[in-house]
Amino acid sequence: MGWMIFTGDESPLEVITFAYGMEQGLGEFYSSAAEMIEDKNVVGLLRKLARIEENHKKKLLDLYMTLGETGKGREAFEAEIMSEMMEGGFTTEEFIEKNRPAMETTADTLSLAMMLETQALDLYLRYSQKAEDQESRSVLYRIAEDEKAHLAALGDMMEAIHNEE
Repeated sequence: MGWMIFTGDESPLEVITFAYGMEQGLGEFYSSAAEMIEDKNVVGLLRKLARIEENHKKKLLDLYMTLGETGKGREAFEAEIMSEMMEGGFTTEEFIEKNRPAMETTADTLSLAMMLETQALDLYLRYSQKAEDQESRSVLYRIAEDEKAHLAALGDMMEAIHNEE
């Protein structure tokens, strides 16, 4: 990923808004891909991954509400979100076009999801180092920790698949 997103002077609320948009974009990708794939096991996994992204969005919304305007509801918050970029820095359409062949099995799909989570983890950690204020750094670290936990869960799922074989 050679693109730059954060300049380092973003507020914690801007960081959360950006992260929420990436989670939303990835969730939309998983949902869209589930409609295009024929293997029922892969479809089930993609739907599960979409639900996980919804959980990430809820955490980010809760964090936003604790730091920001508590009178702003989810709908008003989501109206500000740009979700055409998913985790990993790809647009949903670009990613489906380039990676559909890599989603033919559950193991392949999990590998793809792990790649995206690793890229997101790297992104948040790199930009936490650029953040100029401690609160933004803290928010980025918190989001990175969530990505690490998700990556570990995906690893557990991959291990379970390999144990079934």
